[in-house]
Amino acid sequence: MRLHTLEITAFGPFADTVTVDFDELSRADLFLLSGPTGAGKTSVLDAVCFALYGDVPGDRGSARRLRSDHAAPGVAPRVVLETTLSGRRFRLSRSPAWERPKKRGTGTTTEQASVVIAERVDGEWVTLSTRLDETGHLVTGLLGMNLTQFTQVAMLPQGRFQSFLRARSEERHQLLQRLFRTGRFEQVEGWLRERRRTLARSCDAAHQDVADLVSRVSEATDAHPPADWDPRDLTVPAADGSVRAWARGLADDAARADVAAEAAAGAAAAAEHAARQALDDARALLVRRRRLDAAAAELRALDDAAESHAEDAQRLDRARRAATVAPVHRVALGAAAARERTALAADAALDDAAAALGLLVAGREDITDAHTSALDAAAQVRAAMPDERRLAALETQVADLTERDRVLSTRATALREDAAALPATLATLRTDLDAARGSAAEAGSLGAAVAALEQRWAAHRQLGELGPQLVSATAELDAARATLTSRREEWLDLREARLEGMAGEIAAALAVGECCPVCGSQDHPLKAERGADAIDAAVEREAQRAVDDAKSEEHLRAEKVRELTMLLELARERAGDGDEPTLAAELDATRARLADAQRAADLAGELTERLESTEARLRGLTEQHAHLTAEQSALTSELTGCRAEAARVRQCVEQLLVGSEHTDLASLAAEHERRARVLAAALRAAEEHDAATAAAREAEAALAAAVADAGFHSVEDALAAVLPSQEIEQLARRVAHHEQRRASALEVLAEPDSAEIAAAELPDPAALEAAHGDALAALGSARSTAALWAGRARRLTQLSAALGTALDAWAPVREDLDLTTRLCSFVDGRSPDNHLQMRLSAYVLAYRLSQVVAAANERLAVMSDQRYTLEHTARRGAGETRGGLSLLVRDDWSGESRDPVTLSGGETFVVSLALALGLADVITQEAGGADLDTLFVDEGFGSLDADTLDDVLDVLDSLRDGGRVVGVVSHVSEMRDRIPAQLVVTKTRKGSSLALSRPASAY
Repeated sequence: MRLHTLEITAFGPFADTVTVDFDELSRADLFLLSGPTGAGKTSVLDAVCFALYGDVPGDRGSARRLRSDHAAPGVAPRVVLETTLSGRRFRLSRSPAWERPKKRGTGTTTEQASVVIAERVDGEWVTLSTRLDETGHLVTGLLGMNLTQFTQVAMLPQGRFQSFLRARSEERHQLLQRLFRTGRFEQVEGWLRERRRTLARSCDAAHQDVADLVSRVSEATDAHPPADWDPRDLTVPAADGSVRAWARGLADDAARADVAAEAAAGAAAAAEHAARQALDDARALLVRRRRLDAAAAELRALDDAAESHAEDAQRLDRARRAATVAPVHRVALGAAAARERTALAADAALDDAAAALGLLVAGREDITDAHTSALDAAAQVRAAMPDERRLAALETQVADLTERDRVLSTRATALREDAAALPATLATLRTDLDAARGSAAEAGSLGAAVAALEQRWAAHRQLGELGPQLVSATAELDAARATLTSRREEWLDLREARLEGMAGEIAAALAVGECCPVCGSQDHPLKAERGADAIDAAVEREAQRAVDDAKSEEHLRAEKVRELTMLLELARERAGDGDEPTLAAELDATRARLADAQRAADLAGELTERLESTEARLRGLTEQHAHLTAEQSALTSELTGCRAEAARVRQCVEQLLVGSEHTDLASLAAEHERRARVLAAALRAAEEHDAATAAAREAEAALAAAVADAGFHSVEDALAAVLPSQEIEQLARRVAHHEQRRASALEVLAEPDSAEIAAAELPDPAALEAAHGDALAALGSARSTAALWAGRARRLTQLSAALGTALDAWAPVREDLDLTTRLCSFVDGRSPDNHLQMRLSAYVLAYRLSQVVAAANERLAVMSDQRYTLEHTARRGAGETRGGLSLLVRDDWSGESRDPVTLSGGETFVVSLALALGLADVITQEAGGADLDTLFVDEGFGSLDADTLDDVLDVLDSLRDGGRVVGVVSHVSEMRDRIPAQLVVTKTRKGSSLALSRPASAY
């Protein structure tokens, strides 16, 4: 990966558009990104990460606030990056989600994130995708790394070096797992744990099934399991076959007892059958004897009532024959009454018909002819009534159409007048619009001129502020240098005095029997004596601290002078020629012209809307006039047709009303219908009287025939024999019951063996019932015993089979659980066989960490002057429960290894930087040897002394081998002196800006 250009707009602290030419910076291979704290140095790196991955590293990405707060409300945030990935030239343009002002109304609306990735093919940019997910997959595939790996390889993040060095093993485990994508090994651990839990649940369920079956076997036989079995853990008896043998033995015992009980039940059943047969025979004999005696008594009683039975039979016969005459008699009486009633009604109806016809007496034929004529006349009038109603509707429609025609004519005249006045208005608006657009065209150039003049004016004011500040800072620097010189001379004098009295200091430190550090002798015949004013190590250290404090103060003052000098030079460049009053007058004039141009632009928009509205109104008036003309033509045709139709219908209605006293067809039709109803009523009354007369004659003839058929001499004789239906039914039941009882008694007496049964001796049923009861009780007891053993044998056979199946199902689960438990414990680092007590994933990552440590030590040896070496240890750290990923730092000066937390700030930075660079090397190899030609190091170098800083810069300088470009982010002054190629970030109240600073000697 090699970066070429970066364009940032309204992103982070950059309110306007800034551009970074990495190709220009790459000529020196090593460049510095400098600027004051909070100016936006890290934001440049964030922009590179955002262009590639659509996100920024670290905690800044969680804020989701990437748009610059200094940008104008309508300016969209955007980052455009041109880079070479895997030998192909790409341009990525990304915009984060942001709140923009609404185009209509007030308030804001969310603009969604967007991306465009294009590839340079044959000199042309070809768009590959505009989708966020596709672009992310494409960039990740080309780089071979995700965002986390990229920030550990190509963009070493600020404040993130020492977090990996001082992390606990678990935290380091999570980070290495994300970087090296070894999550599959942790998934194996999780799968084994879940498999163990699943098998444990299955084993518990299988054990519970076996325990339940053992309990059910015990309940079925009332036999308890052996005393040495633990019902909560049947693993041992299930494994050695004891459970299976115990259940099978109980089932065999129950089967033998079942056979014996079944034989005893068969013998009891045979005895009960014999006793029951004897009892049934005795009961049958007694029943036959009682039936014969009852039949004989019944026959004697029926013979005594024979005379009464004959009288009842005769009365029943006469009543049944008379029952056919009574209904016919009732019909004859009704027919005679109807004949009299219809005669009266027919006379009244004929009188009404004669009055309706204007006659004294009217015959049936006259009434029939007049009725037909009335119906025909009424039908003709009813048929013409719709025309009468239609005539009224036509007259109303003609009036409406006439009024509508008048309204349309008025509207057409008004439209023609309105349209005639619009062309002049359009001409005036077009002239005003052209003039406004001409004035508004200068707004863009005037805005740029105002921005340039404002920047120059601000630079002039800054010059006035920076001059006195620089003079004051220079004086303070001179004073600090004088103080440093004075304190250094004092320290040197004290050091020289201490060296002169060193013999006395060494002599005072000697103990009895201790060897002299100079000559090695244990004898001290004449030790040197320290003077009263001798200088000791504490005084020298105090002087050294004073020198260090003065040096720090001098460094800060020099840093301030350099910063003010650079700002003063930049302000002079931005201010340009001319004095401040002239520049202010020019700025006011340009602002006034810009305001006029903006007002003209606003007026142009208003005139454009008015012109479009007027043109639209003219088109609408023309279209409305054409529509009204067409509507008037159609309306005239419709009005002519309505008038002709109304004249025709009026003539038809008037022809029907001629010669009558009625003014409308409805009353005329009602008159014809009333006459028709009167005549029809007369005809119906005459027909009903004729029908009633014929029915009366037929009823009289039928009554005479019914009396003769029933065998009576007269109607009165037949009516005397009539009985109520309820009495007839009672009489019939009494006669039938007498005959049925006599037949039944004769049938019983005629049965075979009746004489022998009447003469036979009767048995004792009580004794036979007692004998049968004893046999039945014995049978019930035997069958109950047999059923008990049969059910128990069947139940035990089923439970024994089910128990065997459960044991067979439990055995492989138990074996699988044992194997999985041992393997899971080993993989999880908890087994005694795992001597390192390391998880599988930690073991894999430990190999990766050893590679990282080896790569880091190559650079750490140079940066620490061969003093420090990183060590990877499998031992657990302080407060940790697992080992495998711990780090120690070996101090070759003391020969001891210690925890990284004991390092000083500068030492921590050096070791962390070496570890980060080693981690970057290993991840690069892991990603398939990705070609990373650009590397950024974002960290504070201020904690290093001069010698260590030189060693660190030598290591960073070595990273340029093979054409790699290294960018260092720092505000340390020594870095600016050592690295001539610089990208300077400047911050102001209106946002930050970028400037390329590279001396000619650097090219």
